[in-house]
Amino acid sequence: MTAMKSYFTGIDLPSNDILTNCMHCGLCLPVCPTFALTGKETSSPRGRIRLIKAVAEGTLDVTDGFINEMNFCLDCQACETACPAGVRYGSLVEAARNQIRMQGRESTAAITLKWIFLRNIVSKKYLLKLTARILGVYQSSGLEALLKRSVVIKKLAPKLAKLQELSPRIDGRFFDDIYPEIIHPSGQPKYRVGFLSGCIMNVAFASVHEDTVKVLLHHDCEVIIPKQQVCCGSLQAHNGDFEIARQLAKKNIDVFLSFELDAIVMNSAGCGALMKEYGQYLRDDPTYAEKAERLAAKVKDISEFLYDIGLKKPVKEFRHTVSYHDACHLVHSQKVSIQPRSLLQSIPGIDYVELNEASWCCGSAGIYNVIRHEDSMNILDRKMSHVKKTGAEYLVANNPGCLTQIEYGCAKENVSMNIVHLATLLRVVYEL
Repeated sequence: MTAMKSYFTGIDLPSNDILTNCMHCGLCLPVCPTFALTGKETSSPRGRIRLIKAVAEGTLDVTDGFINEMNFCLDCQACETACPAGVRYGSLVEAARNQIRMQGRESTAAITLKWIFLRNIVSKKYLLKLTARILGVYQSSGLEALLKRSVVIKKLAPKLAKLQELSPRIDGRFFDDIYPEIIHPSGQPKYRVGFLSGCIMNVAFASVHEDTVKVLLHHDCEVIIPKQQVCCGSLQAHNGDFEIARQLAKKNIDVFLSFELDAIVMNSAGCGALMKEYGQYLRDDPTYAEKAERLAAKVKDISEFLYDIGLKKPVKEFRHTVSYHDACHLVHSQKVSIQPRSLLQSIPGIDYVELNEASWCCGSAGIYNVIRHEDSMNILDRKMSHVKKTGAEYLVANNPGCLTQIEYGCAKENVSMNIVHLATLLRVVYEL
């Protein structure tokens, strides 16, 4: 950073090299969902980079307007794909959010939500499971259904009533309680892979995890699910809490590197993106920098992994129409786009239909659909307009947030379509 006055402090400053790389060419504007909503320069990646640079140089304070724009951004990173200069915009906006948090400039509601949900519930496995069990009882007892029909709730707390419909369904059994630490395939293993059970997916997407494990076993993998692993830290890092993200990253590095693994296979785009960036978050840590890079090099999305080792040919044809939605942190952060499409198109019998604007964000974006609900729904409307036109029987998405968001969109618009993870579709195809 320059020696002039700055309103950013500490070690996690937005990189001056990245700030100055932006050529202000405007190629990011057409792909930015928030710019599409407002048409305002400040709501574009180019505009936000200028705001961050101004605060970094001390010509602009951390104003309410600045805070709003940093939080209005989905961090979808579509601008990174479009940028000819290779500006890593995501790291800038996340660093700016971290600065806002460090300076205590967030709203009381935001501080409370992040402290309860991100710093405690999601970060601590025992608290997450306890909270999930309570939520599970609420969902299965009939109380949730009663409140959904309640006119009083809809009038007194309309936002709460809407958000309730976006809550993931809690599983009857949590994934890490079902499976042992080491699972062997039926034959001789060809690969030894680690698997992240994670946080929300562990308690609300256990079936997707099971599908993933079954597909990996079918491809002759010995699957290691470390019992001491923790949340990957993606929700925390993407929302500007680098401190907790680093703590979680260090724990996972120690746990996963204690096993000899050929790869660490992921089925959540956000988690995979963050774990591939562990080296960047810990680059200044003398103890963990090298280990973080070593772990990050092993991380692969399941579509990447299966593409690399070769997909086993199914016995039967799968005669259905299938389309594919690009999860933002898979296509833009990890640059994984060809692999899942290639896998789908290689399945005998599939009629593959490309989704228009497949890489346009669905509006889920971690906890964005909770804290910026109306903006999220406006972005979802654009996605659903294209989803409906595919006429597909199955829409594949490799991220839990996308699955929940698009399922919600289908229910809201009365669209009959199976919204599934790639692993789930493959389990059906293989009849596992």
